[in-house]
Amino acid sequence: MTWNPGQYARFADHRERPFHDLVARIGAEAPALVFDVGCGPGTATATLAGRWPGAGVMGYDSSEAMVDAARPLTTERLHFELADAHELEVGRADVLISNAMLQWLPDHRELVRAWADALRPGAWMAFQVPGNFDAPSHALMRALAESPRWAPQLAGVLRGGETVDTPVGYAELLLEAGWSADAWETTYIQWLSGEDPVLEWVRGTGLRPVLNALNEADTAEFEAEYASMLRAAYPSRRGPDGQQLTALPFRRIFVVGNKPQA
Repeated sequence: MTWNPGQYARFADHRERPFHDLVARIGAEAPALVFDVGCGPGTATATLAGRWPGAGVMGYDSSEAMVDAARPLTTERLHFELADAHELEVGRADVLISNAMLQWLPDHRELVRAWADALRPGAWMAFQVPGNFDAPSHALMRALAESPRWAPQLAGVLRGGETVDTPVGYAELLLEAGWSADAWETTYIQWLSGEDPVLEWVRGTGLRPVLNALNEADTAEFEAEYASMLRAAYPSRRGPDGQQLTALPFRRIFVVGNKPQA
């Protein structure tokens, strides 16, 4: 799947806030090596070098466009590489972080189990996934994709609420692996500005499978119909400075675990 780092970065503050909330719960004091798996454009990853001044930080992503966008941030302790999450030697890491990436992998529960086995005693693992697959933004997208007009091109392209687990489900996964587990969920009320801001938001993430499946003309037609549905589901209001604002509630699921010392 192709990614657009510029589109993704349009709402950087909103996209990075869960990353920082996740990292704040990691109890590692002086790790030597930190992995960020699914690092995207790297701006959030770069903050890890400040959180752990003695650590080497590796950002990995399967998107060449994202890694190219991140590489200018490289320093002596911060590096970015193109990599498949399934092929990483995670046993080298003291801390493994994955922010809003695992939901793209249908087998991510098995991958988390494999990471839990491979990471060394004392290691930390922290990940966050969106929990909004049943929100109007995604439910309307699926309904439109499954309509008679679009189903021949888009059937099976989008997944639903089964895409991710519950906080309890993820916590139990780590507990079964012998780890400690801290899991929670948060719904962020994101105030977005501009014309069709919810459409602009999903263009950077959830709409990518549709954009990859359609040609330019069909994309324009699909987006026009979808944007009309989103305007009805997410009405805008005028803010105190006169700016039009749209509230996008966004639920996210967080998990932080620590592997006991041998």
